Amino acid sequence: MIEGMEGKSFNRIKAVLAEQKTTQKELAIALGVAEGTVSTWCRNFKQPEIQTLFKIAWHLKIEAYTLISPMEAAGLIIKPAK
Repeated sequence: MIEGMEGKSFNRIKAVLAEQKTTQKELAIALGVAEGTVSTWCRNFKQPEIQTLFKIAWHLKIEAYTLISPMEAAGLIIKPAK
């Protein structure tokens, strides 16, 4: 992990669930995981595996990339190549 990345927002799962009026419990049931697991993703304490990210997207009928935060939200700024 990149140093200083703790507490950064890597995913938008919580925001997307709110936009779709879907609860963490509903997502947990659909994925067959504990509600606490979904909670850790929503709070960005842990990140789902890429396969799980695609399952979440499939369940919510969205593209997987919409669940990932922009680099700036994770505290990373891309500098143009020289």
